[in-house]
Amino acid sequence: MKKVKALQAAMVACGLALTGAVFADGHGGPSAEALSYSCAGCHGTNGLSSGPASPTLAGMPKSVMIETMQGFKSGDIPATIMGRIAKGYTDAEIEKMGDFFAKQKFMSAQQSSDAMLAKKGAKLHDKYCEKCHSEGGSIEMAVEDEVGVLAGQWKPYLHYSLNDFVSGKRPMPKKMKKKLETMHKKEGDAGIQALLEFYAGK
Repeated sequence: MKKVKALQAAMVACGLALTGAVFADGHGGPSAEALSYSCAGCHGTNGLSSGPASPTLAGMPKSVMIETMQGFKSGDIPATIMGRIAKGYTDAEIEKMGDFFAKQKFMSAQQSSDAMLAKKGAKLHDKYCEKCHSEGGSIEMAVEDEVGVLAGQWKPYLHYSLNDFVSGKRPMPKKMKKKLETMHKKEGDAGIQALLEFYAGK
């Protein structure tokens, strides 16, 4: 009986040790993996979103993740849910999350794309977006250039984001602002839709 109790105690201790390894870092705070669990409800396990209005976070450059979360936290980036959620994280926790999601493998969203519009979108991308979002906005170049992933990202999410940029609700870097406003002035909402179809088909 004593041996059984001793074995049970050892198993419990082992379980607690493993749990601590997952849920706490060396300083006693939550681990990067544990922090990511709070994002899974909307952004999917390991940041692979299955909800078209929520972007995939897997593979996102760390700098982009941190900048975006800090924007939500400060209110510089307009949001409803994320504005409240971001305020609950410390700067150190946001940095951990940035590390975690940057190491996850990106997978393109499974979605339809209009081939004819995508051809037009490819031309618009080359003219207005390629300089910063090179190689068609691919994940590889997003990481290298430290910009957001466009190719393979969810179409509805990109649509909401571009509308916020065009309307002035969300601030843009000067170069992006000039390019996007020029394109929208010439092409209108049809140009935005063509870009979305291009990225959705990548």
